[in-house]
Amino acid sequence: MDFDEILAKCGNSHRYQYLLLALYGFLMVVVSMHYFSQNVISFVPDHWCYHEQLRNRSIAEIEAIYKQFDKPSCTRLVTLGDDSNGTNAIASVERCDRWIYNYEFGFRSMNTELNWVCDAAYKARVGQSLFFVGSMCGTLMFGLLGDRIGRVKAVILANWCGFLGDFLTIFTGSLTAFSVTRFVSGLAADANSYLMYILLIEYVSPSLRNVGLNMVMGIFYSLGLIGAAWLAVLVGNWRLFLACSSLPLLLVTLFYFLVQESAQWLVTRNDIDGAVARLRRVAKINRRVVSDEDFKAFRSYCHCHYRITVATVAEQPESKLLDMLKTPRMRSSAFKILLIFIIVVPCYNTIARNVEGLGISPFILFSLNALMLPPAGYVQGFLQDVAGRKVTAVSWMILTGILATAAGLVISLGQNRNVYLLVGLTLLTRFGVSIADGVSSQLCTELIPTCVRGRGVAVAHVVGFAASFLSPYILHLGTYSKPAPTIIIGLLFLCGAYVCLLLPETRNKKLPMSLAEGEEFGKGEGMFDFLHQLRKQDAAEKELEAE
Repeated sequence: MDFDEILAKCGNSHRYQYLLLALYGFLMVVVSMHYFSQNVISFVPDHWCYHEQLRNRSIAEIEAIYKQFDKPSCTRLVTLGDDSNGTNAIASVERCDRWIYNYEFGFRSMNTELNWVCDAAYKARVGQSLFFVGSMCGTLMFGLLGDRIGRVKAVILANWCGFLGDFLTIFTGSLTAFSVTRFVSGLAADANSYLMYILLIEYVSPSLRNVGLNMVMGIFYSLGLIGAAWLAVLVGNWRLFLACSSLPLLLVTLFYFLVQESAQWLVTRNDIDGAVARLRRVAKINRRVVSDEDFKAFRSYCHCHYRITVATVAEQPESKLLDMLKTPRMRSSAFKILLIFIIVVPCYNTIARNVEGLGISPFILFSLNALMLPPAGYVQGFLQDVAGRKVTAVSWMILTGILATAAGLVISLGQNRNVYLLVGLTLLTRFGVSIADGVSSQLCTELIPTCVRGRGVAVAHVVGFAASFLSPYILHLGTYSKPAPTIIIGLLFLCGAYVCLLLPETRNKKLPMSLAEGEEFGKGEGMFDFLHQLRKQDAAEKELEAE
């Protein structure tokens, strides 16, 4: 009796699985708040250089006075001139060292408190870049720990890192301290969620995995994003916000008492007794009766399978990730997969974080962006099922690139731009990038042979996070040219669509398990052969309807 059979007897779509989904939903809320907290604390409202003559002026009057200068936020005035309206104001060549802020909903961010604006705006970007460096290190470190000490303990340790980094950020006041704390916080990013994802799919049925898991992920991640924005408005200060958003990460410690360690992982560690003990607890929670004979059959299968595995390994060395580079087609596919992650991941992060300077409150835009996630997940699943991975990835990368470029062109109109058009294009871009990111990740994952899939996906994620180091600097280009970030993203997506065209389709195909199968997978398939496959499918469906 193999693992799937014994799990079905213990229950794979019952009370314990719904408990796991509920806990995963909670985790998605706190993880999304943690991941985007760095954006919230670094929101920069409209600001202008302080001058004594502006002390009793309204925000509208101050904005009108500075509107005549090329860089209104960073221009220092000598005097307002003789005109009381300030139309004859004279600019100074000296740098500004004090500002007037138009706080959004009264929220005082870290950038406004520390005056990290204008020439000092790069400081927040440096800290955010160190966050991605931490993500890259944490993905490898906690991935290794997950295979050594177990999934549950690794998830808890990752979330402790997230709490420690966010909580210590409260007490920072310098660039060095801020960068260190953001690095520690970044160690948790990705690792504090994907390990729980692996644990969950090892305990639930395929049907519940396809429907329930994706819905929980989209809905609760969206709720976390909305919660992060309005929690900041509620508390009104970035330090209080970090304290409130970081404390829920400690509640993940309770998972140690609520979540059973992966029985599959315990089997691979040759702890058959531990695996059986966890399965017995799952059966008890699900109120299922499993006989001792069933567990005995499972033990026999594990011992037999373990002996076979050892014998196989003795005869044939384990496949290594670097073996993908030894054959021409696998080497080509590996580099294309890495290139897609290098393009898509930083683009996703840049779009998800680009919520300022668009003529609408960043808190409102943050919430609207979050509402794009659940429908994007549904559309992605539907299109993948109907048209396939490749056509979905290529089409949505092209469409998202066009939308991002169009948004950049609208931004370039300056004060003459239509705010509603800009916000609409921004939301559509957010919707598109969610689909493009999800489908391209799945396509790449399926192309990696089973024997090296886990390590291959981990390396691809690390490379993507490494490329995301550039994400804050792409956004920083907006301080020099407003449309620059979105235009760069548009061009990158068009490049990503071309790379996807070079990869084979995986829909309705037996996925490669060995490196040899990976070398032969998609051999002879052209760039646009997937279109012919779609036509054949449509023709076959019409014949069935005619019959």
